[in-house]
Amino acid sequence: MSEDLRAELETYLHALKVQTTCVDHAPVNLNVLAKKLGVGSGNLRFADEATMLDKLKVGQGCATALALLFDKDQSVKFVLEKDLLDGGHEMVYFHPMTNSATMGIRPDDLLRFLKETGHEPILETFE
Repeated sequence: MSEDLRAELETYLHALKVQTTCVDHAPVNLNVLAKKLGVGSGNLRFADEATMLDKLKVGQGCATALALLFDKDQSVKFVLEKDLLDGGHEMVYFHPMTNSATMGIRPDDLLRFLKETGHEPILETFE
């Protein structure tokens, strides 16, 4: 794998994992998601602790859309389950920078926040 591809893959973040929202689905299959994103099966994985702390100021297990506020150079790509915006949800729920609490936000407000931070979400179905 080239260094450019490795660097690009390390910037992918799946912050709104299905289990942290009000949507009830099976766990995300990273191989299937990698194929959908065009990065090849087996090439997508969660970032290590040091990368999470450096880029987003959160540790593993605390990934959240709110952490994109700290990604000043917009090097993190944000992949969002399409159903969270298009599924008719009144609110979506996730952790606010720590996994010891949960907060809700309207899908339109989440999208507005993401765009304000310079992160246009990549909308995908997670199957």
